Amino acid sequence: MTRTPGAPPLGRRFGGLCLVLVLAAAPVLAGCGGRATTHHKPGTGHQEATGGSGTLLPARDEAGRRLRELPPAQAPTVRAEVRPDSEGGWNVHLTVERFLFTPESTGGAAVPGRGHARLLVDGRETGRLYGPWGYVPAGARTLTVRLHADDHTIWAADGAPVQATVPLAGAPATSAPPSPRPTEPDRTVTLTITGRTVQPPPSRIELKKGERLTLYVTSDRDDTLHVHGYDRELPLSAGTPAALTLTADRTGLFEVETHGSGLVLTQLVVR
Repeated sequence: MTRTPGAPPLGRRFGGLCLVLVLAAAPVLAGCGGRATTHHKPGTGHQEATGGSGTLLPARDEAGRRLRELPPAQAPTVRAEVRPDSEGGWNVHLTVERFLFTPESTGGAAVPGRGHARLLVDGRETGRLYGPWGYVPAGARTLTVRLHADDHTIWAADGAPVQATVPLAGAPATSAPPSPRPTEPDRTVTLTITGRTVQPPPSRIELKKGERLTLYVTSDRDDTLHVHGYDRELPLSAGTPAALTLTADRTGLFEVETHGSGLVLTQLVVR
């Protein structure tokens, strides 16, 4: 090849071109990673990429989603309650333990204790829940609520999906919660909120570690119940009794209050 007089050597010209190409490609490479929670190897899905959070089982659900097993002491639990709606159908309320609804990270990596729920009506999936409340239209016979991780795998314990099934008949029904151990009797406390008054007056509830406690709360205004330390919340509708069940598996002093009115309803002392 003949070099034009005064032109730079061929190596220097191509060297400059290579530098431009590398610099131009840098922003593209920097943007490839995306969120750390959703990045995975090419050719794999989130199910395979996040297998460290629990153990992926060979079993799959009706849509081909894998089961992701956790030790029983770490696995979440779910309880479903259904009540007829005045305009037809059923209102569904979920009580979960060791589980947090995380709609903001759906599609990301599987993190124990996080995710969403799916509703199966008469064995057919009909929707998802990103919180404790849902609705099922009239005409259904059974409802199954199943807990999923953010990567859409199914949380499992002892080889079975974490789920609750309830019949949809003419009367209110509640799925059976996990049976407590004989040394862990259930405790129930009923609280009523009228204006700025709480009955019975705020006091301390003494619990042994591992006991199950159910709070029945009726408020004269819409509000939200919050159990500090356990990060449990319960929507309160004016004049409608609501129930929250938890296992006292953390020791210490924990306040139970309302978000809207800022009232301290009681304190839990777990020893």
